[in-house]
Amino acid sequence: MAAIPEVLQRLRHALGKRTLVMGVLNLTPDSFYDGGRYTTLERALARAEQMIAEGADILDIGGESTRPGSEPVPMDEELRRTLPVIEAIASRSDIALSIDTTKSEVARRALQAGAHIVNDISGMTFDPHMPEVVAEAGALAILMHIKGTPKTMQQNPTYDDVVREVRDTLAQHAERAQQAGIPKEHIWLDPGIGFGKTLAHNLQLLRHLPDLKALGYPVLVGTSRKSFIGLILGGLPPEERLEGTLATLALAVAWGADAVRVHDVKEAVRAVKVADALVRGLS
Repeated sequence: MAAIPEVLQRLRHALGKRTLVMGVLNLTPDSFYDGGRYTTLERALARAEQMIAEGADILDIGGESTRPGSEPVPMDEELRRTLPVIEAIASRSDIALSIDTTKSEVARRALQAGAHIVNDISGMTFDPHMPEVVAEAGALAILMHIKGTPKTMQQNPTYDDVVREVRDTLAQHAERAQQAGIPKEHIWLDPGIGFGKTLAHNLQLLRHLPDLKALGYPVLVGTSRKSFIGLILGGLPPEERLEGTLATLALAVAWGADAVRVHDVKEAVRAVKVADALVRGLS
């Protein structure tokens, strides 16, 4: 099991040199794209090993679907789904592991089991104890913007200025995190593409990633197979949104993304490698 300081140092060393790739491992029966595929330990481990072999820098493990309209999952069920997988992966690999949760007790137990990162879609606002859990563990916090909750977020989301409002909210999340004892270098931000946003909002946020980067934190972007891509492509289902996803990844890199969260690791690693060569001058 790799220690948190060792893993975070490795990630910091890579930031700015290349785009990091976070692979999604949903252990849920109802996620919008891969729900039900990895609900056994054997299947989850096989998928984790595949993503590691394909070049993932981080695995993001989730036990609760946050698709639009979804209901919360009881804590005990979320723990039952995630802890055995985290423990098993941590015993086999030194890959950076992220727990995708809004519950502080799930985060605490996951960090004890071998996770290094807490990826909280609420920006640590749904559970007031989350900041202290992350701070005490010395873990990395990924703070995302969401308008409403997964159940309500797509019910006519409105903004006066989506870029300004998302930027300001993320700045507030980061400030609260630091007040709770989380160092600035342990904070990443995520604009929350698809979480309380229309197609137009998502496109505006992507085009204005430099405004979020100006806050001074690494920025993670998650566009993988999301509905706005399907809308652009005439209503294509999640299974047919890979090419659209890769287009968003390349442009996200060009606009300053430090990391991308994806379902398709092999294809994403190749896409961002080419984008990095163009944008960062890599060869």
